[in-house]
Amino acid sequence: MKSAQPKPYLKIGDVARLVGVSPSVIRSWESLGLARPQRTASKYRLYTAEDVNVLKRARFLRKVKGVNAPAIVQMLRRDGLVKRNHDNSTQALGTRLRQLRTRKSLSLAEVARAVGVSVGFLSAVERSQMSASVGTLRKLARFYKTKILDFFDPSESNTRLVRPERRKVLEAGPGVRMELLAWGNTVMEPHLFRIAPEAGSGESYTHEGEEFLYVLRGALKISLDDEEYVLKRGDSFYFESATPHRWRNPGCSETWVLWVNTPPTF
Repeated sequence: MKSAQPKPYLKIGDVARLVGVSPSVIRSWESLGLARPQRTASKYRLYTAEDVNVLKRARFLRKVKGVNAPAIVQMLRRDGLVKRNHDNSTQALGTRLRQLRTRKSLSLAEVARAVGVSVGFLSAVERSQMSASVGTLRKLARFYKTKILDFFDPSESNTRLVRPERRKVLEAGPGVRMELLAWGNTVMEPHLFRIAPEAGSGESYTHEGEEFLYVLRGALKISLDDEEYVLKRGDSFYFESATPHRWRNPGCSETWVLWVNTPPTF
C-alpha cells in the first residue's frame, strides 16, 4: 500500500494566479472568512486546494453574478463552504452584549423592553445568530451608557498605521459592515462602511457631534429629518449628528463610504 502523500500547499501568489484576482483581494477575502490559510513560522500564508475552490466560487459569484461580498459569505455558508464559527466580529458583539446585560443583573425582557425590540431578537443577537442594525446598536449603547465603538473591543493600543487585515470589524445588521480605521485616544472616528444593496441603518437615530462622508463606490441615500439626498461616487456630505438621520444603499451593487465622526461617539 502506498503511503499517504503530504497535503500540498500553495502560496498566495500561486492562489492569486489560479483564482484570477490580486493577492490584496485574497487578503481582503480572508478577513471575511472566505479563506483560512495556514501560517509558517515566518508568517507566510499557505493555502489548500479547498481554499482555492472556495475563492474561485467567490470570484464567480462576484464577477459573473454580480453578488456583493456580504451576500457571497452568506451563500457560501448556506452551501457549507464557509463555517460560521469564523465570524469573529458577530461572536464578539454577541458576547459583549451578553456581558453588559449580566453585569447589570438584567433580564433579556428588561433590556428588550427598554430599547424597543423583541426578546427573541435580542436573544438571537447575544447568541451571535443575528446581527443588529446601526439604529438598534445605537439604542443598546445608549441604554448601557457606552458607545458602539466599545462593541469593537479595541483592546490594542493606538497605532499610526492600520493594515486592512488589522481593522476592527463590526457587522451592523444584515449587509452592513463597519471597519474601524483608527482607534485609541483619537479626536476623530473613521470607518469604512460597506453596505449591500437595500441594506441600511434601519430607523433614524441621533447622537452628539458632527459627521463627514465620502462615497468611494456605489450610491447612498441619506435622510435628514424630512430631506433626502442621494450621494454618488465622489460625492462628500457633512451634517450635525444631532439631526435625526437614517441611510441605505439604493443601488444594485455594494456601496463603500469613508465615514468620519467627531468626537468619537459611535
